[in-house]
Amino acid sequence: MTITAGAPPTRNAPADLARGFLTGGVIGASLTAFIGGCVVGRVPLIVTGLVLPAVYGLLFLLATLPRRAREAAAVPRTALAVIESSKAVGGETSDVPVRFELSVVPDDAPAFRVEMRQDINLVELPAYRPGGVVVVQYPPDRPWQTRIVKRPTPEWEERAAVAQVNSVPGPAMKSETSAGCLGGLLTLLGLLLGAAAVLLLFRADLFDSREVDGGAAEPSVSSSSSTTTVTSTTGMVTLGAGQSMLDEGELRKAVQSLTQGTDKRQALTVVVQDRLLTVVFSPDGGKSAGFDPGSLPYDRVPGLVEEARTTLGVDSPQNWQLTANGVTGSLTLRVVVTGGGGTGMLEADGQGRVLRRSGG
Repeated sequence: MTITAGAPPTRNAPADLARGFLTGGVIGASLTAFIGGCVVGRVPLIVTGLVLPAVYGLLFLLATLPRRAREAAAVPRTALAVIESSKAVGGETSDVPVRFELSVVPDDAPAFRVEMRQDINLVELPAYRPGGVVVVQYPPDRPWQTRIVKRPTPEWEERAAVAQVNSVPGPAMKSETSAGCLGGLLTLLGLLLGAAAVLLLFRADLFDSREVDGGAAEPSVSSSSSTTTVTSTTGMVTLGAGQSMLDEGELRKAVQSLTQGTDKRQALTVVVQDRLLTVVFSPDGGKSAGFDPGSLPYDRVPGLVEEARTTLGVDSPQNWQLTANGVTGSLTLRVVVTGGGGTGMLEADGQGRVLRRSGG
């Protein structure tokens, strides 16, 4: 490679920008796929998020293998250089990163000026003052990768001790390059487009929340006050603002909206919160396990919740949840209250009679 004195190196800027854009796209797509898959429980999305960066890394390795092999085979050139300036740029260990500006004068090639950074031991710093002559090495086709030889051969060490090296005029090549604002913007754009591509391609998996456990979801029934969703395995009722499952008749009405029909559906679990009701039905409506959700002691639920909030010793109770479970046989009700003062639990039988209390 012919080096013009003081001329900056030729870089493949378009390729660097394209690589930054593609890398940003892979990062955005893989992160979105992995996080989205974990949230919605979709294995294909999780696998995509893990496999995509691995495939990209392998392709990048194969694509750059010839170049890296060619660079590794290049024999470095040795030359003398004079230190134009040196400045420590940080470091808290014995090796301090120092930014050097050198005038390099090869024996059989044009001289050039280069700016580079190299770690130097604190003890050796006085030997690298401006005006000093040092021995350097650099790849012939990449002079910006010049490195100071700390332990040169005796022949080069003797030459450096007696040589007079003149400064090279002109701008300095820089071993540290920055992609600049354009590179950063392209990487960010690639990241956003990668994330958008995953959201578009997998929008059915990410946003179709009405398909649960592979069951075909029935259309949701919405009104200004509540939303009801029923699938083959679950049912859910969400009340509107200002309403509560503790309001008179509200819980019974919500359960009936999930169990209406010709077939009597058995429930495994019923979970009640202030504005949310969730019912887990027995598979295929089987009656061998579970209980009739219509048999709940609806009139006792508000009293049980109030008793749990006031008698369990929980300071400033904020949230409550009632769980009805009949999987093991007899129906049991469990009310859990949480607040700033801890958690308490009240357990009752299927008639709403309190059996035990704990917490506080």
